[in-house]
Amino acid sequence: MIRKLFSFSLFLILISPSMTSLFAQEYETYEEHNLLDPLSQTKFVNELPIPEVLQPTSGETYYEVPITQFEQHLGLFDESGKALMTTVWGYNGSYPGPTIEAYKDVPITVRWENNLTDKDGFPLIHLFSIDPTLHRADPDKGIPVVTHLHGGHTEVASDGHPQAWYTPYFEEKGEHFVKENYEYANDQEATTLWYHDHALGVTRLNVYAGLAGFYLLRDAWESSLNLPSGEYEVPLVIQDRLFLENGDLFYPSGIDELEDPLEKPLPSDVTVLPEMFGNIILVNGKAWPYLEVEPRKYRLRLLNGSDSRFYELFLPGINFYQIGSDGGLLNSPVRQNRLTIGPGERLDVIVDFSDPQVSGQTLIMKNTARSPYPFGDTPKANTTGQIMAFKVTKALAGPDTSVIPLNLRPSPINDLGESTETRKLVLFEGTDEYGRLKPMLGTAQDGPLEYMDEITENPMLNAVEEWEIYNTTADAHPIHLHLVHFQVINTQKFNVKQYVPKDENSIQLLGQPKPPSPENAGWKDTFIVYPGEVARVKAKFDKEGFYVWHCHILSHEDYEMMRPFYVGEMPLELVNKDLSSETDLSLTTKEESFSELYSSLKIAPNPMGDYTRIQFSVEDNTEAVLRIYDFMGRVVATPFTGKVRAGEIYQVLFKRESLAGNIYICKIETANGNSVEKMIIAD
Repeated sequence: MIRKLFSFSLFLILISPSMTSLFAQEYETYEEHNLLDPLSQTKFVNELPIPEVLQPTSGETYYEVPITQFEQHLGLFDESGKALMTTVWGYNGSYPGPTIEAYKDVPITVRWENNLTDKDGFPLIHLFSIDPTLHRADPDKGIPVVTHLHGGHTEVASDGHPQAWYTPYFEEKGEHFVKENYEYANDQEATTLWYHDHALGVTRLNVYAGLAGFYLLRDAWESSLNLPSGEYEVPLVIQDRLFLENGDLFYPSGIDELEDPLEKPLPSDVTVLPEMFGNIILVNGKAWPYLEVEPRKYRLRLLNGSDSRFYELFLPGINFYQIGSDGGLLNSPVRQNRLTIGPGERLDVIVDFSDPQVSGQTLIMKNTARSPYPFGDTPKANTTGQIMAFKVTKALAGPDTSVIPLNLRPSPINDLGESTETRKLVLFEGTDEYGRLKPMLGTAQDGPLEYMDEITENPMLNAVEEWEIYNTTADAHPIHLHLVHFQVINTQKFNVKQYVPKDENSIQLLGQPKPPSPENAGWKDTFIVYPGEVARVKAKFDKEGFYVWHCHILSHEDYEMMRPFYVGEMPLELVNKDLSSETDLSLTTKEESFSELYSSLKIAPNPMGDYTRIQFSVEDNTEAVLRIYDFMGRVVATPFTGKVRAGEIYQVLFKRESLAGNIYICKIETANGNSVEKMIIAD
């Protein structure tokens, strides 16, 4: 039965200059798990490792890349100073995987071999609990993997579709599995790509275990620019992790501590979280490393490989000259003193350490991005607020002849031309039948949709389309489209509270559209869509087949914030097909999860000081409870309990009192249904 119980939405910003998070961004509340204290680790003593460049297995263009489990030192030490070893997964025996260097218009073949087996050849079990409540790759035995070349202009059979997974020896395969050897045409311009696992429902876990690496595509034009190269070109993948005191990776659950299950009890091994943040920063697989540099220019290939954490990076006294983004070089360099990078994004920057004022100094790259971004907790200055160090102590090996060109391209980036279709797509956030937050994608016309719902985006082959992506949630989301590189047209504010799902006419735009900032004016495949904004992007869909688009916060991607799209004439079996018929997982319906989110709630003042008023109404006479939870599922306040009447408006005066965090969940619960929304506290 579809329950239309009440309309309730909450977006609170609580002001407190000295709060620490109960969401436990640093996961200090996991004392029973014996977590490794990040403050126990001495920073900037581990030399930055540079991933090796992978060599062909045979010929010049064929690679075999095994995926295996092994132990590796990630730069962690116990109290006695002994190196801690960590069990990880990796490509070709390393975490992160080796860098693949390819060249424009020189195709390569890669065989990603799933060798997650023990010494006797038997399939391993996963390092982390597999959440049984998600749409997921669900083989009878063995760990499912599939590798996606992120940013690659790739044929559908080699795209690494989330349902093209396979187990060791290809014994079990997902329904979209096509072939064992992947073909990469490399028919795009030089840029920074990366490869990572993409198996349905376990992507966050497989990437967390270590399955990621760089893929650098080069071309003759880029080589002619005389950019810093060789040892002066440094790839940097930034990831946050949690560890146990023995060095093992720790992936939190916390959901099993949820009080008062709403409709059915949760299994004990759920691991899906609203977001997942670690308290130890790894760069190229080492905790808070350093790089000794000469007083000269360096090219840094930056990749945010984290699950949910955004980064705002700066080097005191040093400017960044951004020369490229996801899809290639910009028209001209963009000088910045701070870089913002969301999960999945890449930035190509040049830094110049030749200023005599920094000679002999240790420069610490810092991070100021809140988590969740942009209204969550500020990073701790001495842990997640630091990334790595650059020690300007190395003697200059010879004259620095590299340059930062004024013009980076042979000709400016061409506009894709007129769009043949404009699609209004929406980012939603609601709740599932267990009371968990459930992020989803959908359309302005159809409302929120699950991954397995029928396809709504069907660009024709070689069509140019404009996608308008509206963010109704309180978080920023890095939205990634497979296959294409797109151009950002503009962004614009809209009235979130005015919007009603399934009613396009309720979209009320505010102010004037803003063109993309210079650093976002190049080719993109991942773009940050901010709360209360619509981002308009344009792309040409020039390869036929079944692809996906999704939020690249991995915890969101795995739990319904991913949708399929099909390029070209859809096969008859996909037309008007509800893909959920292929799964026996019982998930709540969209109507149950999203009961007209924005229509009845009024909060004032908002932002609040010490007090605010929460106003709500219900449509049935019932008992109601208003609870405030932290993100680990613990009740921290119960502002209201009692009988409520249909149609009446109730106001609850809420006093902040002892709440000491930035991120909470406000939940109304009745005998007939419930509704939740985030509470966000900004310093």
